[in-house]
Amino acid sequence: QVQLVESGGGLVQAGGSLRLSCAASGRTFSSYAMGWFRQAPGKEREFVAVLNWSGGITVYADSVKGRFTISRDNDKNTVYLQMNSLKPEDTAVYYCATDLKQYGSSWHGGSWGQGTQVTVSS
Repeated sequence: QVQLVESGGGLVQAGGSLRLSCAASGRTFSSYAMGWFRQAPGKEREFVAVLNWSGGITVYADSVKGRFTISRDNDKNTVYLQMNSLKPEDTAVYYCATDLKQYGSSWHGGSWGQGTQVTVSS
């Protein structure tokens, strides 16, 4: 069973940057697609970004396209989310996920980390 542990969240001013990390263990990391999702207070969890096993294929939500970059280091069993030009509306708990399924244009995760809080002040 896979374990996912996120880190790197915090408080940042609008326009700033953060890099989230997600360390995976429990199975062969390089065989699986990985994704990031987020959940703001009072809202449903939403898709942010996903990349395939090699990192060569990435998909982003329109709301973060051009500002966020997802990447992975298979030697370190870690997936990253570089977040630039942060906005107050990016404030949310960010979750790492794997065992991903795509239904049309929607992505759903099967295994989750505990989440890390990102707060962007205006």
